[in-house]
Amino acid sequence: MKALLCKTLGMPDQMVVEEIPDPVPGPGQVLVEMKAAGVNFPDALVIQGKYQFKPPLPFSPGSELAGVVVAMGEGVKGVKLGQHVICSCQYGAFAQKVIVDGRQLIPMPPGMPFDVAASFTLTYGTSYHGIKGRANLKAGETMLVLGAAGGVGLAAIQIGKALGARVIAAASTPEKLAVCKENGADDLINYSTEDMRERLKELTGGKGPDVIYDPVGGEYAEPAFRSIAWGGRYLVIGFANGDIPALPFNLPLLKGASIMGVFWGEFVKRQLPDFIKDLPEMFGLISKDKLRPHISGRYPLEQGAQALQDLLDRKVTGKVVITNGEAAEVSAGKTAPTHKPASDAQAEVKADTPMKPGDMAALVGKEIGLSSWITLDQERINEFARCTQDEQWIHVDVERAAKEGPFGTTVAHAFLSLSMIPVTMYELLGGKVQVQASLNYGLDKVRFMSPVKSGKRVRNRVKLLAIEGKGMGRWLVTTENTFEIEGESKPAIVAVNLGYLIE
Repeated sequence: MKALLCKTLGMPDQMVVEEIPDPVPGPGQVLVEMKAAGVNFPDALVIQGKYQFKPPLPFSPGSELAGVVVAMGEGVKGVKLGQHVICSCQYGAFAQKVIVDGRQLIPMPPGMPFDVAASFTLTYGTSYHGIKGRANLKAGETMLVLGAAGGVGLAAIQIGKALGARVIAAASTPEKLAVCKENGADDLINYSTEDMRERLKELTGGKGPDVIYDPVGGEYAEPAFRSIAWGGRYLVIGFANGDIPALPFNLPLLKGASIMGVFWGEFVKRQLPDFIKDLPEMFGLISKDKLRPHISGRYPLEQGAQALQDLLDRKVTGKVVITNGEAAEVSAGKTAPTHKPASDAQAEVKADTPMKPGDMAALVGKEIGLSSWITLDQERINEFARCTQDEQWIHVDVERAAKEGPFGTTVAHAFLSLSMIPVTMYELLGGKVQVQASLNYGLDKVRFMSPVKSGKRVRNRVKLLAIEGKGMGRWLVTTENTFEIEGESKPAIVAVNLGYLIE
């Protein structure tokens, strides 16, 4: 089998993927074929020798995975061969097959994709234990989440909203804050450009947040704690910033506030019945779509080191996973309706017959699908303007645009329509082409044809222009993307897009 190995303590680029013997489960152990493994910040620390435990070299990092039971040792009860399971382990998950303690297996709920299952246990377990079990957050209270665009941060936002709280999300860029908003945050703070204490005063009427969820540490801890409400609860989750803050002891006294440590791994060891009680509650919230892991990237095992590096470089929002297996069986992507071909010049990419990238050569020159409609309403236009800092009145000033604008209403940024290419491509190809990952690579040509009025719907009609093998399982795909405007004959844009499919 293949495994991503740390042979020398250091950065991710020092890791290697090698063939090693399949492990054999001993008494009480289970061998699980990994389908998806969650990537977490402690994984990047343990390979540098900076975490609480230090595995003997060489080792494979990774502490959570989802997969299929393929072998069992003596004495294992309540587990079946072929069963889909969620597993926790101290390390070892970034390998095709993983030995785990049979007592630490969690049966996957029916219909849950492997990548969602692998993104769930640590981030949502940590956040649920901290927010409900430690802080006892109540409906109507206010919670501030620092580092809110990370895996545990987005989980905290969703859990806070599910419990009926008001959630204020703090992050470092407009792009990250946009993800927080999409995941339910009520208010946003950009602590790179705003004074966090002044903004919190404004948002809470001077009262401050009842609960502060802090996976970051460093320079933001003290100003956040100085803003906490009387009787507030400060949750110490971790120190992604790298620096462990030192708070003056008079602050908890003056605020009547509590500082609470959240060590989920030790909680599970010491209070397993309480964790088992939490699981059905969390799974129930997932089934109601109140909790939904935000997976921003899927990396094949061979690119696992890059997943860790992207995590360290703060390029990740939500969770990323390392995958092993066909994309269709790993991914959470949903199959969307596709356009029915009207002639032999068109060819629909069918979800029930997933193809390999090389097979797509037969579709060159043909239309491969039509995406769902996307509404470019004023809220979406405003959010795009805020993120890009391009707040021209023709886009965001509704009253002025109605009086002075040539279209009688605001219009969407041309680049807003253009930014819809990746999501529509993922919809058309997700689960239909057998790949580990698809990457938006760039644009070759763009023509802006017609403005899109606020509230109008657009959709992407995609034609495959070329597919070229680049070796190492990589395929460069060139597509023509025509964004149609509902009810109009002239499209919004026509763009030639470049993307990579990785087997």
